[in-house]
Amino acid sequence: MISFNGFRIRVHKRIQIRTRFSASNVKPKSARELGSPSRPMSFLGRRAASVATLLSSCDSLRALEQIHARIVRKGLEQHHVLVLRFLCLCNALSAVSYASSAFERVSHPTLPLFNALLKLLSDHRLPLQSSLFLFHQLRLRSPHPPDPFSYPSLLKSCSHFADLHTGASLHSLALRSGFESNIFVRTSLIDMYGKCGEVHAAKLLFKAMDFRNEVTWTAMIVAYLNSGDLASAAELFDGMPKRNVVSWNAMIDGFVKFGDLVSARKLFDEMPERNKVTFTSLIDGYSKAGDMASARMLFEMLEGKDVFSWSAMITGYVQNGRPVEALKIFLEMLEKNIKPDEFIMVGLMSACSLLGSLTLAKWVDSFIARSSIDVKRAHVLAALVDMNAKCGNMERATTLFETMPKRDLISYCSLMQGYSIHGLGVKVIEFFSRMIKEGIVPDDVAFTVVLTACSHAGLVEEGNKYFSIMKNEYSISPSPDHYACMVDLLGRAGRLKEAYELIKFMPMEPHAGAWGALLGACRLNCDIELGEVVAKKLFEMEPQNGGNYVLLSNIYAAADRWADVSQVRTIMRGRGVRKIPGCTWI
Repeated sequence: MISFNGFRIRVHKRIQIRTRFSASNVKPKSARELGSPSRPMSFLGRRAASVATLLSSCDSLRALEQIHARIVRKGLEQHHVLVLRFLCLCNALSAVSYASSAFERVSHPTLPLFNALLKLLSDHRLPLQSSLFLFHQLRLRSPHPPDPFSYPSLLKSCSHFADLHTGASLHSLALRSGFESNIFVRTSLIDMYGKCGEVHAAKLLFKAMDFRNEVTWTAMIVAYLNSGDLASAAELFDGMPKRNVVSWNAMIDGFVKFGDLVSARKLFDEMPERNKVTFTSLIDGYSKAGDMASARMLFEMLEGKDVFSWSAMITGYVQNGRPVEALKIFLEMLEKNIKPDEFIMVGLMSACSLLGSLTLAKWVDSFIARSSIDVKRAHVLAALVDMNAKCGNMERATTLFETMPKRDLISYCSLMQGYSIHGLGVKVIEFFSRMIKEGIVPDDVAFTVVLTACSHAGLVEEGNKYFSIMKNEYSISPSPDHYACMVDLLGRAGRLKEAYELIKFMPMEPHAGAWGALLGACRLNCDIELGEVVAKKLFEMEPQNGGNYVLLSNIYAAADRWADVSQVRTIMRGRGVRKIPGCTWI
């Protein structure tokens, strides 16, 4: 018995496997169940046969719309086999709403039609309520009750949203219906429990199975990986009687997520057959580790690169602070006539944010407007706001921000950071107050943004106010970055003693940023005595940072202490320290 969340579920030890099921895939092979294209044309009838031929060669949404018009004109909207093929094509072409509309026009939908739409909803991660409503309609409208092909799609939706309560309820229902021991249902249950954090329940179901296929083994491996048990996952992988490419990819991805790139590369080299997912997973791992040379080498080895591999490279360059290379990769992709998706464009916008090029930002903005990318998607709109804000187009960033149907903490921080960069601290405070009124709870990053803005704008009282609110009202312990912002704020206002006292009584060891902010304030206020104390501390922490030596030298120069200036320069030469020359796009 498995017991949790008020459910008591008995685990059957014997599994019945029907001969018409495939042991290597969770999809049935029966033409009667799927309405497969292999079904004889003579069965479809003359009118339907010509439409079925068109559907078999359809490869675009525009073509599908034209075929659907033909179906309507010929009066074939109620032809279940054609509708089933139509739904499968909608799934492949991501036309979710179109599929739902066509399904609703069917007077008496059959069980395979319900199953096809359930699969489409789960594949495209639509809200779980949509799948549950359709399942309820299936139980009410269909002359046949749900079968073993109905449950995997629902359980997959539960996995997407980590809804353990609903998943356990479906488990109970499958048990009462006699499908719990079916290999496809059982495998989906293992996957659901594993992704919902109940690895023990997944393990009990796995061990109770007399027969397991590669999909079942892989689901259990993924369950262990999701729970953080890399050792058990590796042990199970080593004990698999037969592996497919998905099993190898799952284990490689697990090693990558745990930062073990050596083991991941070893498995990669041992794989008898690799696909694009294999390469992309390892490329992503090398990118996150900062090894872009190895990532690029794998990328060049990959034949038939898809949008996911291009996206991994672009994101990798951005994450490692190399926006120029990210832009070059994007242009190379366009030359190969590969259409970028929304995730690639988000990566490109991040690169533009790092470059700060207004001209490039305007080009990207117009490129997205001309493309078929849905700008209303939350992450796309947030990236557009961030790019325009950091590239100086605050008017465009604010307009986009106001058009957002739902503004979250990230979008607020992006806009506020843009105003902060341009010295508009009052606007930052205005939007911060608006964010609070809308019920959005600020985190430590949001307070870092507002404190930085107060520092740049010289808003001392406001900065002290938000520093106090952060600690007292939101119970956020100030980080070294928060203290560095306050030190910079006080230092710019000429309150050097307060800034120094704040550093001395920090509950943690202050980092170089805080001391550097204070040294910069000493230069602005020509405080030689405190400047020497702070500089000495920085020389110990960052002996090779030439900027600290130059700041102290400038303090001496402002006081006409040229002998001390010469001594600092001598120390720099003795330690082999050189100041990196500044540069500007202008």
